[in-house]
Amino acid sequence: MKDAVRPTIRVLDDELIEKVVSEAFEILEEIGVFVENQEAVDILQKQGINVETESKKARLPTDLVKKCLKSAPSSITLFDREGNEAVKLEGNNICFDPGSAALRVLDPETNEIREAYTKDFVDFCKVVDQLEHLHAQSTAIICSDVPEEVSDRYRLYLNLLFSKKPVVTGTFSKDSFGIMKDLLVAIRGSEKKLREKPLAIFDACPSPPLKWSDLTCQSIIDGAKYGIPSEFVSMPMTGANAPVTILGSIVQHTAETMAGVVITQLVNSGAPVIWGGSPAVFDMRKGTTPMGSIDTMLLDLGYVEVGKYLNFPTHAYLGLSDTKILDMQTGFESGMGSLLAATKGVNMISGAGMIDFETTQSIQKVIIDNEICGMAYKFIRGITQRDEPIAKDLLKLFDSKTTHLLSHDHTLKWFREEQYIPSSVIDRATKEEWITTGRKTIGHRAKERAEKLIQKYPGISLADDIVKDLSNIIRFKGFDEKKILS
Repeated sequence: MKDAVRPTIRVLDDELIEKVVSEAFEILEEIGVFVENQEAVDILQKQGINVETESKKARLPTDLVKKCLKSAPSSITLFDREGNEAVKLEGNNICFDPGSAALRVLDPETNEIREAYTKDFVDFCKVVDQLEHLHAQSTAIICSDVPEEVSDRYRLYLNLLFSKKPVVTGTFSKDSFGIMKDLLVAIRGSEKKLREKPLAIFDACPSPPLKWSDLTCQSIIDGAKYGIPSEFVSMPMTGANAPVTILGSIVQHTAETMAGVVITQLVNSGAPVIWGGSPAVFDMRKGTTPMGSIDTMLLDLGYVEVGKYLNFPTHAYLGLSDTKILDMQTGFESGMGSLLAATKGVNMISGAGMIDFETTQSIQKVIIDNEICGMAYKFIRGITQRDEPIAKDLLKLFDSKTTHLLSHDHTLKWFREEQYIPSSVIDRATKEEWITTGRKTIGHRAKERAEKLIQKYPGISLADDIVKDLSNIIRFKGFDEKKILS
């Protein structure tokens, strides 16, 4: 018997990847990177790196960059709220999570895009917590009914209340990290236990081209101090703030991400970081950044291959759509992106549920995307040999009286292993059954499943004292704990 061959895909050969990496070294040493944060500047200067006073530009020596690249870990394990291992980001392992952080939602009743509220995010958390193929949550939706200055910590608070899964999150202000770290510590019990069993990843987005802002620097510095993984989300847009060529944007992405690695490793050698991104081609006709574009997908796969070559855990925004409603375009863009990401072995794949250029979340789409993710998992398991000989002995059974194997022991033994069995969201009924059950679209079926999962949600399983601690940490003017917990 042979093990299944895992399907894979390549878009760059090693020679070209080496050229990308070499040029990124040259860019950092000759051109440099802008570093706005004073603490980051101080860290670099302690290494003898000159940071220009006015421009805050730092030129990073190649030897230092190489040293920092080697000190970052190649594997990161995330644990759920109960402390159980949930996700191991390494090799070609994959994990899907919803994208962050949508300003709006697609209303499941009206199918119109609107502002998002706390109830939208709570329902979303409850649903994602029960979706079997999404192994991580995210602070997916910005709630417009709370003050903007607390929105980042508030979303993490809701995630921790209503879901057991690890969280992909991020800060919108320098003051938020400490509060968000305290929320995570309240779950784990101590900073030491949080370091030993990370519960969250913090996204940090450098500003293209070649700039690490005050906020993003502070986020990765704080993450490195506390052993909380930072996920670098470089966002070059081809032809806008990056070269129009896909490979040129990959070079820029590489240089920006390397600079983030240097800062974290100088703070704490061995600090966990993820080689991620959310780049896009720039549509010259519409002035938009299509995340469902095949060119964006190529750009993502290319930078992921660079990250894998450098032995980092990887991340990408794939599986999104640029549509404003749930339609055929939503399906083919999301399906293509998710399957390509899984086949490439992107470790953390963000974007489930997202439409409209990464600005809108849909509870129906995240239900549909869960099915896509399940199919992607099945695909990468490949084809397994179950028997020796493979089929000959079974084919001997066929004669004039035996014309099928539907009830054969072999069929009953293996059909669930050989086939991906989707939920009722996927239509595999006869036309007659489809007609008699109401001619429902996939949007209707996803809406029904979301409603059932919300009703089925078992309730908050955290101890009362931890819930109280979380509420005390997050408390702000207008905070209504009873309304949230009801």
